[in-house]
Amino acid sequence: MSEEPLSIAVTGAGGRMGREVIEAAADREGVAVAVAVNRTATDPVAGVAVDDADDLDGLLASEEPDVLVDFTGPDSAVAYAEACADAGVPLVTGTTGFAESQINDLRAASETVPVLKASNFARGVAALRRAVREAAAALPGYDVELTETHHNAKRDAPSGTAKSILDDVEDVRDDLDERVHGREGDAPREAGEIGVHARRAGDVTGEHEVLLAGNRETLELTHRAGDRGVFAEGALDAAAWLAGQDLGWYGFGDVLDGGEARDDDE
Repeated sequence: MSEEPLSIAVTGAGGRMGREVIEAAADREGVAVAVAVNRTATDPVAGVAVDDADDLDGLLASEEPDVLVDFTGPDSAVAYAEACADAGVPLVTGTTGFAESQINDLRAASETVPVLKASNFARGVAALRRAVREAAAALPGYDVELTETHHNAKRDAPSGTAKSILDDVEDVRDDLDERVHGREGDAPREAGEIGVHARRAGDVTGEHEVLLAGNRETLELTHRAGDRGVFAEGALDAAAWLAGQDLGWYGFGDVLDGGEARDDDE
């Protein structure tokens, strides 16, 4: 007897990532999209009907999905987290740009259901973060600059992934504690700075580069995502894993064997 497929709900079904998740689910054996919602009217995606997001509470109650996958905006994600908590549905969210109070709201939901929040679902980014931590710790005194590039419609800057990488650097380098966003005019580098540069252009999926320089040498660590499918696949991996977990707060590193990603991952 075959096992029941993983039943997922998808919010923001009309958005870039919502569509990617639904299309990735359609191509993956053992996954079925039971609920798809969007805040504006949207045509079916990969054969899945998209309902009004205002109906999410009722849909979660009637369809009883195993997990909800969210890539929307901070306000929406918090509302969906509350709906998941009420319905007893685990939540995977890749939304970024949260205020601290909104993170607290998500954590409150994790006291009722499993919540997995990640700024990036690419396995290569998890490897990049481990490499950056190791390199930054091994090169004390070296200057650190971070540059990230995304498509011209991305709203938050710097990206959530960039913020996670900056957190990683600051965790292992006590001498770096000031994030300087771009430079203009008379702006020589000061002690304690980490340079941060956000670029928005065209349809770039996502690039993150960390530069470490000192002692007459440079080290550059870079990750480039070829398309959004890599994030959708990772989100489905996270959803399948989270569906079997106890309530609590998780990060994508928990999904990866031996992963070291921060559990808050913002």
